[in-house]
Amino acid sequence: MNAPDSPRRRALLGVAAAGATLAGCARPAQAPATGAASAGRLRIAVASCCDQTKPQPIWDAVRAEAPEHMVFAGDNVYASKQPFDIQELRAAYALQARVDSFRQLRERIPHSAIWDDHDYGLNDGGADFVHRQASKDAFLEFWGVPAADERRSREGLHHAQLLQQGARRVQLIVLDTRWWRSALKPTDQRGARGKERYLPDADPAKTMLGAAQWAWLEQRLREPADGHVVVSSIQLLAEGHGFERWGNLPLERERFFRSVRASGARGVVLVSGDRHIGGLYYHPGADAGYPLWEMTSSGVTHPWATADEPGPNRVGPLVRERHYGLVEFDFAAAELTLSLRGEANQVLHEHTVPLAVLQPA
Repeated sequence: MNAPDSPRRRALLGVAAAGATLAGCARPAQAPATGAASAGRLRIAVASCCDQTKPQPIWDAVRAEAPEHMVFAGDNVYASKQPFDIQELRAAYALQARVDSFRQLRERIPHSAIWDDHDYGLNDGGADFVHRQASKDAFLEFWGVPAADERRSREGLHHAQLLQQGARRVQLIVLDTRWWRSALKPTDQRGARGKERYLPDADPAKTMLGAAQWAWLEQRLREPADGHVVVSSIQLLAEGHGFERWGNLPLERERFFRSVRASGARGVVLVSGDRHIGGLYYHPGADAGYPLWEMTSSGVTHPWATADEPGPNRVGPLVRERHYGLVEFDFAAAELTLSLRGEANQVLHEHTVPLAVLQPA
């Protein structure tokens, strides 16, 4: 944990004093605005880590909030037992489809989805997973991806969608961090704090996204929009742990920052899953052109109740109970709010940033 008077804490409090608000305590959620009052707001819910065999009350909370869009950010079912059996993955999807609250959410709220390792089919799996095409076929079938969708004719599951609210547009950019990802460097001290499973590897031949997806991402960031929500199933900004994260391939993380800067994109914010915890993370942003924020929302059914990690660039506490995340662009107030919400739709942790901060100088 950072000392109360550390330079990083003073810097973050300076951001808050400039117009952002911090909330580490639960408070009742506000009722969703309706009609003309909601014309200046666009809300995107985010959730990950859903075991199809466990209770899922969080979907009722999402439906009550009624966001404009929903992102299923990976590990949407669990079927990664080895040796891999495609029938087990299909059975997991079939069981999840019978969850009534999940079914109702999919029917009522427009949504997007990406996989992570447990619905990819191999824990911490990457490009070396030999059954990835079978897993992809099952994914496309379960999520009802149309026959004409480009994901059916090219490798990977990355995709983008333009969300519009009145005259405002937010580009949703969903990355595939599994299909092309190179092998990670194993730790030399498994379970040790800060290097639990993997170590940073600066091998320039290794990739997180692959050449084709990198080119695609750079094009998407250049498309005009009032905001860009980048979905990465694994954490991109988070530091201080040795589980899966972009920091395991630091040159790829640096390339992401450079791509944001080169694109001139406004309002870039990151969302992720995978960790069985919730948290908000901050990157000062000199290499990206402006500060970046990431919301990790990971804990639909089985969050990590005893999680404890330093989080050197985490703002506020870990959320260690069942939750979902909400990204809210309030264009009327010129603010972006990231919040993690519990089963009663209460706010567990929240941060608000002026949109003016999230653009190139």
